[in-house]
Amino acid sequence: MTDTKRFRTLFISDVHLGSKAAKADFLLDFLRHHDADTIVLVGDIVDGWRLKRSWFWPQDCNDVVQKLLRKARKGTRVIYIPGNHDEFLRAFPGTHFGGIEVAERIVHEAADGRKYLVLHGDEFDVVVRNARILAYLGDWAYDTAIVINIGLAAIRRRLGFPYWSFSAWAKLQVKHAVNFIGEFQRIVAEEARRNHVDGVICGHIHHAVITEIDGIRYINTGDWVESCTAIAEHDDGTFELITWREVVGQTPEKVPAMATAIKALNAQAA
Repeated sequence: MTDTKRFRTLFISDVHLGSKAAKADFLLDFLRHHDADTIVLVGDIVDGWRLKRSWFWPQDCNDVVQKLLRKARKGTRVIYIPGNHDEFLRAFPGTHFGGIEVAERIVHEAADGRKYLVLHGDEFDVVVRNARILAYLGDWAYDTAIVINIGLAAIRRRLGFPYWSFSAWAKLQVKHAVNFIGEFQRIVAEEARRNHVDGVICGHIHHAVITEIDGIRYINTGDWVESCTAIAEHDDGTFELITWREVVGQTPEKVPAMATAIKALNAQAA
């Protein structure tokens, strides 16, 4: 029996099930160890864009969906706010699928009485990008970084190292990407202010953070492609950013003594 931590609310986004980059096994393990009264799926849970190009749906994608449905059957309120990659669900606001509610956006009232606008965030790309969303990195470059990420993650796992995202690191080294993130955060915080709430919870840009922007609490859930993060609300209304770096109990594959040597070199470098 696994130990399970319980929260008032969990916020998860940008899983991209159907993409080879999705860390479905990490998310499934996270869901086994964490529970909540309410789980809010903040968009891009299923990657419809990728599935249209080529079908990829391994068993762990089914397992994540079944886990969420099982939680809903056991009494957890599960709310699905579609993003741009699963925009096909935007045609069904107010609909229930197996106990999962679909909503365009919601206002979440935390335990301390503060109110948060919850939305995916892709609608603000047009404001930020000036019709050049991928000018700072490029779709091809991002896909290439994700492919490198998958390879490095496999090597690190074989060597017994925890998960580390090359693509997330590379993105933050690009000045235009950092500027994009900052501008996105500012625009979304302004939307929260227009809606007369205390904060905003979103996803979309794969950059997890809890911060204050001009008196508005800005919370981004991150993703399960690069950072493997979720936002948890405690019973007192405080929020926590959780990072899930490895699958608990997973044993790294045995490799030659080179692994021990690399670990020793890493220790010396630290």
